[in-house]
Amino acid sequence: MSSVERYLQPSVINQIKRLDLRAQFIVKGFLHGLHASPFHGFSVEFSEHRKYTPGDDPKDIDWLIYAKTDKYYVKKFEAETNITGYLAMDLSRSMAYTYRQELTKFDYAICLAAALCYLMIQQQDPVGVVAFDTRIRRSLAPKARRSQLAHVLSLLASIRPTGQTDIAQSLNQLAAMLRHASLVMLFSDLLADPEGVLQALYRLRHGGHDVIVFHVIDEAEARFPFEGMVELEDPESRQRLTLDADAFRSDYLSALEAFRQRFRRECSQARIDYVPLDTSMRFDRALMEYLQRRSVRS
Repeated sequence: MSSVERYLQPSVINQIKRLDLRAQFIVKGFLHGLHASPFHGFSVEFSEHRKYTPGDDPKDIDWLIYAKTDKYYVKKFEAETNITGYLAMDLSRSMAYTYRQELTKFDYAICLAAALCYLMIQQQDPVGVVAFDTRIRRSLAPKARRSQLAHVLSLLASIRPTGQTDIAQSLNQLAAMLRHASLVMLFSDLLADPEGVLQALYRLRHGGHDVIVFHVIDEAEARFPFEGMVELEDPESRQRLTLDADAFRSDYLSALEAFRQRFRRECSQARIDYVPLDTSMRFDRALMEYLQRRSVRS
């Protein structure tokens, strides 16, 4: 395993106790392993020159430099995005679950949200937070100032997943709050009626907002590693069910795949980005999905 891969393992991130250091660790590990800019096609501003290499776009050649030096140099650009982001955090009790991973679903989502906040603030993009269960419980208005990073991380570090949830109602409440076109990043296990959640996501899109759904489930929920007779508990209703895990596994995994496929298909049709994750995955997959989708939208 390379050093970059070690940076991005959730088990390594869990050893870092301060959320701001976790965020920087994830982002630096991700950027260190990034070979090509995900910002191609953005609205950009000039940064510096570098030597032309095969595969570069000829239109980026600086002909004034060529006239002076008889050598080809291309203009290197930086992203200039100016998009307002909202980190929407699901506080449902089910997000506190972990079977054998070191990070719960909520821990994983918080680390990812902190890293995305760090990236946005670095790029001078305003970012804020809403945290919800059956309704929005906490919120922080978006700002682009450097001090905003500390405010966002403080809020993220203070919230806990303890309640029941109504994702659809909370997203509708958020849609009613938004006054300008924004980027809404939802972090949730989506354990709710998909019809209501999808309708709320459509409302956000129809309001002119970009939406990315980070569907975070536990590694055990993704693979169902249980064997023999097991007792499972619904984390919100507390109802318990005893079943034969070996006989149930195939049906469960088929239902999970159908659930994910529905979100993938319907989100794609609505131009909503759907990113399925589990808590054993490295963070770079989610970050790359976010950046690539954002570059396409800009």
